[in-house]
Amino acid sequence: MARKSRQVRAGHWRKSYVTHDDEQPQLPQKVYFQFFNEIGIISQLGSAFMEALLPPGFLISHFSVLNHLTRVCDGRTPLEIARAFQVPKTTMTHTLSGLERHGLVQLRPNPKDGRSKQVWLTDAGRQFHLEAIRNLDPQFAKLNEAFRPDEIAGILPLLVQIREYLDAMRNGE
Repeated sequence: MARKSRQVRAGHWRKSYVTHDDEQPQLPQKVYFQFFNEIGIISQLGSAFMEALLPPGFLISHFSVLNHLTRVCDGRTPLEIARAFQVPKTTMTHTLSGLERHGLVQLRPNPKDGRSKQVWLTDAGRQFHLEAIRNLDPQFAKLNEAFRPDEIAGILPLLVQIREYLDAMRNGE
């Protein structure tokens, strides 16, 4: 018998694992693959329309770092940020140097050791982040025509749980 989540047992989600093609039950592995595949596609599409709204010369990677620092608090080292994004430190250093060149972050010596740096958002970086989100308003208005906010809000708790679970798995917990 397939293991079902609390939501499935409570009747909040479809009660069987089905495909769109043949409506035959499928293995849970296929459901998980389809789930992550859809998230990946949504991520690509969302990143593309977000990047199109950024000023010339800025990439989604720049916004993502600003968003990360806003969400988790600045003062992180480049290595900590690189690990959070699962990219090499050299890649993150390149991204951070672009942000620093535009005055959006400031790299300061780490007071705990004289060798590493800490990344701090500047006022301009915080403003850039807010304006980038405001630039999404027309896209969000269109999305609102297709999906009600309560529908989107309804799936957020599960997505947060999955993200937290995957973060813990990545960290070996």
